[in-house]
Amino acid sequence: MRISEFRNGKAEARFRTAYERALTELRPRPWTPLDVPTGYGTTRVYRTGPAEGRPIVLLPGSGGNALMWHGYLDTLAAQHTVIAVDTVGEPGASVQSAPIADGRDAAAWLEDLLTALDLPTAHLVGCSYGGWIALNHQIHHPGRTAGLTLVDTAGLADLDRRFYTWMILGGLAAMAPRPLRPRLARMVGNSAVLETELMALVRASMGFRRRLPPAATLTDEELGRLTAPALFLLGERSALHDSRAVADRLHRLVPAARVEIVPGAGHSLPTDDPAAVTAGILGMAARQAG
Repeated sequence: MRISEFRNGKAEARFRTAYERALTELRPRPWTPLDVPTGYGTTRVYRTGPAEGRPIVLLPGSGGNALMWHGYLDTLAAQHTVIAVDTVGEPGASVQSAPIADGRDAAAWLEDLLTALDLPTAHLVGCSYGGWIALNHQIHHPGRTAGLTLVDTAGLADLDRRFYTWMILGGLAAMAPRPLRPRLARMVGNSAVLETELMALVRASMGFRRRLPPAATLTDEELGRLTAPALFLLGERSALHDSRAVADRLHRLVPAARVEIVPGAGHSLPTDDPAAVTAGILGMAARQAG
């Protein structure tokens, strides 16, 4: 099985230039970059906020990196240590060295990372694919996770044509001239395309060959093994799944979890309703501290 990598040196150089530009433009406060060795490659993380307290670890969605959380860092880091992660195998500053075949491997990578960072417990926040990794980590490495905030996470239902259509239309909207993007974002239901700097980074990542496993739907038995306190935030209009059906499934299988359907939001929940996501993360973090 192959690993994620750039098509060639030119594609990599183009992305690195765009990444450094976005890093400079979007970094909202001082943070410390760390390159952390794991069994699956060197992982770049950015650490900010006070040293005390249980850290909040932020995992991006598919095709993204730590910069997707740029709008959240000032608020979250006012009272908490925050660690934003470039997932190994995604376009970012991490460098994959071994294949990740499935959810168990993804969980092992995250366990390696948390161990190397000397985090005996952490509050994990995962968006979409990052949520799927966080869920697999809690299933395969119980005890490390103090709490979970899952932002329209993948892995709760099988994907259908609606999601792939949403992805394609969002990609086309991101390529459109900037004046047209607000209207197109409303039409396709994807507010993330209005993130100009991040969309430039997405375009620069076209030469990146992503070879991570699909987010396989978690079984009833796997979801039933969740023991850490968890908050599932679901976009009411999510193209990823039928949020009400997913909420019913979670209530049945993980009755101790909190499930909230965010009105009017879609799968781009972090940009559709950042206030709801921020409140959810800070609320869960406060419960772990209490």
